[in-house]
Amino acid sequence: MRNSIIAVTFTAALASSALAQQAAPPLNTFLSNKDIMALVDKAKADRKGDAPVTAEPILLLAPYRAQLEYRPGNAPAALHEHDAELMVVLQGTGDIVTEGKLVDEKRVNANNLTGSSIAGGVSHPVVKGDMILIPNNTPHQVIPSGGAPIVLMTMHVPDPAAGWPPAN
Repeated sequence: MRNSIIAVTFTAALASSALAQQAAPPLNTFLSNKDIMALVDKAKADRKGDAPVTAEPILLLAPYRAQLEYRPGNAPAALHEHDAELMVVLQGTGDIVTEGKLVDEKRVNANNLTGSSIAGGVSHPVVKGDMILIPNNTPHQVIPSGGAPIVLMTMHVPDPAAGWPPAN
C-alpha cells in the first residue's frame, strides 16, 4: 500500500511538472529585421476591414511583451493605469499625442481607459527611429501622417515592485 501511494505521488509530481513546463509560453528574445519586415506584411494581410490597428507579437520575456503595431488610420486614444508604454517607430511618420484629457472616456477593462481623442495634449512629431516612453496614467494617441501607415514596436512596462530600484 505504501509503495502504491509513493508511486501515485511520484507520477502526479511528474505530470504536474510536465504540465507546468508545457503551459509556459516559449521565450522569444530575438527577431531579425527580415523577420520584423515579414511581420509588417503579416499585419497588413491580417488587418480586418478598416481596423485602425493590427498587432503582431514580436518578443516575449515575461512580464514583458513587445508587439508590432501596424497603424494605417487613427485609432482611439488610450490610458494605461498600471503600466508605462515604450513606442519605437519602425516605419512611417506621424504624431504621438500625450498628456491632456481623454475625450468621451470609457473604461475598457480594470486597467485601461479609451477615448475618441485627447483634448489639450502635446503633439510629438515622429519618424522612423524615434522613441517615446509614455508614463502610466498618461493619455496617448498615435496619428499616422503622410498618407501612409505608421508601424511601431510597443512594449508595456508594468509598475515597478516596491523598493525599485534596488540600492547599489
